[in-house]
Amino acid sequence: MSIKDKLLKKLTDWLMREKPPKGMPLSDFNRLRYEIKPCDVLLIEGQSRVSNVIRRVTQSPWTHAMLYIGYIRDIENPELRKKLKTLYTGDENDQLVIEGLLGKGTILTPLKYYAKSHMRICRPDGIAREDNQKVLSYAIRQLGMPYNVRQILDLARLLFPWSILPRRWRSSLFVYNAGDATQQICSTLIAEAFASVKFPILPVIKRKDKNKVALYQLNPRLITPKDFDYSPFFDIIKYPIYDLSEKGLYRHLPWSEDNIVMNDDGTTSNHVSKTLTDTAANSSDTKTKKAEAEKAIDKK
Repeated sequence: MSIKDKLLKKLTDWLMREKPPKGMPLSDFNRLRYEIKPCDVLLIEGQSRVSNVIRRVTQSPWTHAMLYIGYIRDIENPELRKKLKTLYTGDENDQLVIEGLLGKGTILTPLKYYAKSHMRICRPDGIAREDNQKVLSYAIRQLGMPYNVRQILDLARLLFPWSILPRRWRSSLFVYNAGDATQQICSTLIAEAFASVKFPILPVIKRKDKNKVALYQLNPRLITPKDFDYSPFFDIIKYPIYDLSEKGLYRHLPWSEDNIVMNDDGTTSNHVSKTLTDTAANSSDTKTKKAEAEKAIDKK
């Protein structure tokens, strides 16, 4: 391995190092893994430095997108099924996703790897069965594609304050002509897979005349993970840790009785806690005064 490759590997490892998830996940992974369907897009709230950059650039908590392909045995194309068996040496009963990772390229990953992550399912609404298989086939054929070295440098630059960087140093990560067409990032691969069957994500609509409009696919390199969440053509499927489908069930959640609120870093907010306590006290005083007034009226 050359010195350049060693430096790039160290930089990539530094960028991709995941921190432990904050608190408990709000999603029920066991429910999710039973209900997820092939061709679903999974969004992840990552905790790495790369995730922080993407979160800042896209102004969204969703920092990574993956395509769920299911079990290898369920892939209809025998040629692609054979390819998957060659590339994946894990348990044949593992549920698999295809993802593009910095430093690894386009790879297969078992779904259980993300069991402790905050996830969301985006399901293509009304996609035909044959197109479902074509989307999976497109993604499977991209397995083994390399990552783009330029992306590492772009992401590293974005860790610095944007305003102090010279314009020529600023990232082209989400610019239409950035990088080589054969090198993928996570959401680009998935966007191209759906574009291959003309399934819309965030199409551009142009009016041709008074009675006609035309749809244009948005450049796949401009698609980010949040766009699958925002798209009106994908259903958002959630599997919360508590199922509140029954009316009023939220009243029985194990809420803390300490009258405090939590910040996202795990600390409590004394100011808000005091406000809540004062509100509760005022409410109690109001009830007492109301009861006293009613008693006074009764005496009269």
